[in-house]
Amino acid sequence: MSKRKRFSDQMRNLIETSGQSCYAISKVTGIDQATLSRFLNEKGGMSVEALDTLAEYLGWSITVETKVEPKTRKGK
Repeated sequence: MSKRKRFSDQMRNLIETSGQSCYAISKVTGIDQATLSRFLNEKGGMSVEALDTLAEYLGWSITVETKVEPKTRKGK
């Protein structure tokens, strides 16, 4: 079974391969440059909203997959 890359690692790779600086991305997206830098250096995280904004700006679609069946209430 192949090990999937973590979402944060995929996002870091997307940012790094975009050819854009943290400053340029920050100016366009409104995400704090220090936050982007900490994220890239694995020293901090980003909010879901910031990740969504960043993904949209870089042309990346975020899709959530689940392999766990949702739990149901007893008697329902």
